[in-house]
Amino acid sequence: MDLDARLDRIAALMEERLGIRGEGFEAKLARAGRSLPRKLRREGALLAEARAMAEHPKLGRRVDPRRLRKAARVFERYLTRVDGNERRVTRWVNWAAGNAFNIAIVLVVAVAVIAWRGLV
Repeated sequence: MDLDARLDRIAALMEERLGIRGEGFEAKLARAGRSLPRKLRREGALLAEARAMAEHPKLGRRVDPRRLRKAARVFERYLTRVDGNERRVTRWVNWAAGNAFNIAIVLVVAVAVIAWRGLV
């Protein structure tokens, strides 16, 4: 499987599993940002650089195909194991828990101020 087809497959997996939109692998990788683990960001940068180098006749020979296959395999393995729905639910639960905590703090401070002023 050539590099372009593999990167297109990874880009499709990123959209399907993580909900990341964009045109092509490089755009999706940039939009993913820190939602990907550090190792995957590094592998993704390697794959994006290899795609750019492969277009140049002399630089294309410097690309290590074995290293690229390994990087693509690591990326695909991660994306096939990720459950997009679970990530979305976790994000919403964390948001709700954070807001509930903030509201509880505001209520405690309000009750403390009311008690301090002697209104209760």
